[in-house]
Amino acid sequence: MIVTRPRVLRRPPRRAPRLVTAALAAVAALAVVLPAPAFAATEPTPTPTPTSSIAPGTTVFTLSPVSNGLVRPGDALTVWLSLQNGTDTELAATEVTVSLGRTPLASRTALRDWLAGDLGGATVEPIATKILEAVPPGTDEQGALTIGADDPALAGLAPGVYPLAASYTSDAGSVSSTSAVVVPDESRAPVAVGVVVPITAGPREEGLLTSDELAELTAPDGALTSQLGAVTGTDAILAVDPAIPAAIRVLGTSAPQPAQEWLAQLEALPNSRFALQFGDADVTAQLQSGLAHPLAPTSFTYAMSADDFIAATPSPEPTPTPTSSPTATPAPGDALPSADELLDIGPATRAAVYWPADGTADAGVVETLGGLDGDDTASLTVIPSATTRAGAAGSTVAAHGIVGDADLLVYDSDVSEALREGSQLDETWLRGAPLTAATAYLAFATAEAPGPLLVTVGRGEDRSRLGLGTAITAAAAAPGVEPRTLATLASSDATTVELADIEAAPARAAAASALVGDEGELGRFATILDEPPLLTGRERAEMLQVLGVAWVGDADWPTVLADHREATRTTLDSVGLLPTTPTNLFGSRAPLQFWVRNDLPYPVNLVLYTTPDNLRLDVQGETPVVATPQSNTRVDVPVQARVGRGEVTLTLQLRSPAFVAIGEPETVDINVWADWEGVGITALAVVVGGLVIVGIVRTVLRMRRRRRPVDAADPGDETTEAEAADASADDEPGDEASTPSADDDGTEK
Repeated sequence: MIVTRPRVLRRPPRRAPRLVTAALAAVAALAVVLPAPAFAATEPTPTPTPTSSIAPGTTVFTLSPVSNGLVRPGDALTVWLSLQNGTDTELAATEVTVSLGRTPLASRTALRDWLAGDLGGATVEPIATKILEAVPPGTDEQGALTIGADDPALAGLAPGVYPLAASYTSDAGSVSSTSAVVVPDESRAPVAVGVVVPITAGPREEGLLTSDELAELTAPDGALTSQLGAVTGTDAILAVDPAIPAAIRVLGTSAPQPAQEWLAQLEALPNSRFALQFGDADVTAQLQSGLAHPLAPTSFTYAMSADDFIAATPSPEPTPTPTSSPTATPAPGDALPSADELLDIGPATRAAVYWPADGTADAGVVETLGGLDGDDTASLTVIPSATTRAGAAGSTVAAHGIVGDADLLVYDSDVSEALREGSQLDETWLRGAPLTAATAYLAFATAEAPGPLLVTVGRGEDRSRLGLGTAITAAAAAPGVEPRTLATLASSDATTVELADIEAAPARAAAASALVGDEGELGRFATILDEPPLLTGRERAEMLQVLGVAWVGDADWPTVLADHREATRTTLDSVGLLPTTPTNLFGSRAPLQFWVRNDLPYPVNLVLYTTPDNLRLDVQGETPVVATPQSNTRVDVPVQARVGRGEVTLTLQLRSPAFVAIGEPETVDINVWADWEGVGITALAVVVGGLVIVGIVRTVLRMRRRRRPVDAADPGDETTEAEAADASADDEPGDEASTPSADDDGTEK
């Protein structure tokens, strides 16, 4: 989706807390965790080179056989003994006693109880001792102990799984760790076993890996490189997250070179494979939310640029100069790869295989998935044996099962869990413990198998090539095992399976339902675009990542879900009308101006619907708008006022060309003064006309006064005549004084 606020990108590689959790889980069944001393109230103080990765305040003691606990006649038995100190006090040197039972364990149930620490389930006798040196705070101490092939303790052991234990005495009492010794039955016919290995990138929020993330994950020490290196040369069945090849292919020629090489290597592998849901999305949550089938990506055009898909064409007129080269032409939009091409995971792919989160697929989910075929291929649902009644009771379940009309692939839960734990450990002296457990469980499974078996190394992240590869080898090279492809397992005879009751996870189903609802709203909103997949394609990819199985049980997932939904709401609010203010309309005709806000990086097509609440104003009801990207666009709505004046309230609503309401409606009050226009003009004309007439009258009067003769009798002209006389006297030169004048008869006046 498109949002206007920055989002935190969750990157899968190297999350230390999960590594610690994985290490603790790997040794939990085979080790005893001691409480810290009462006075250990602070964090342990590490030495300059601490190696312990356990939780602070605890100690872990582990017995880890070498060679996965396999001891054939004439072989020696070598074990690793390790003590990890997570406290802030030094552990004193201690003597460890190793004990072995001479009677094999009777069943996988007895083995499960023994490995869980039930020391009363078998009888063991001491066969050797080993001194472990003092262990400083925050470090560990380990040492190897070998029991020779000629030791009486190993002599005459018949094929079977034997209890093995190590113990020492501490201030808190006796501390023990249990494991097993496996003496294989070489006379037994091998059993076909498939080993499923997921190729995933861990939990994510964004729909596709970025170029930088791909470069990191496919670097020589990257997580994806480790996964591919671990399966190379093996017969492992690959469960590939198609989001990984899609992320590489959408970048075209701009994809990092290591990522392109990684994809080429994946495509070249001969291993049988199937595609996980995009982002390894949780199938169960989707179906329990009410969907008829799992969701799939729709489009990746939002992530592609035509410039990254160029076709090299020869120059039309090649020149003999050495500098001539083909011309790179950007691919047209319709030449971009389709979604199916981007999601392709390589050859030997089996369609319609679904792998729900472990232990979540109940009968309803299995039956729904069983009715979904792909490419004329019957679907297969991968489930753990622990969710079947036979598996939960401790029996071995064949790989190919059937529930009603639904085909299943059932993997052995005990073996798979032990392999998963072993694959997440890098320390040899720890990894041997879970891999020995896996080998011991396999010994029982191959002896009881009613048909081919299936195991997995489980979903995981940050697994090293060594750890993952060793786990794969432990299963594929175990005694009495022949690796087989997915097609072989799917074509084997199916056995009827009865599923156990499974408690639903309503929170994840509710989350999936909410995401689907949000996507529906966004799909309607996206009709404002010329290419709606620019929004809907991104949303579908991101919501599938948020529903990824890797998030199951993660404490951060509720926050991730809330952030995604909030980002969707932000996108839905990215286009709308800016707030309006009351307006005065003087005149009968004038356009009203409104503003449309578009925070998306794409132009959007809208129609502004304007509705008045009375007849004082005629308004253009529909006004098409093309709002420019990431800006505010002005919209002019023509209006015409009728005779009369008063207040009109306009209701404004943006809609897409598909008549979908966009944003909240706005109202604006318009004060109409339509009949004041003529009055104002008339008044102005009267004022201007009056001023003109007054000016003309004054001008005429002034001109008349200037042309009129002097009238002596006019009292009003007395001053003027005197002034004129004075002026005449002044104009007569030589007159020193005025003299009286005389008439013709000489009379003096």
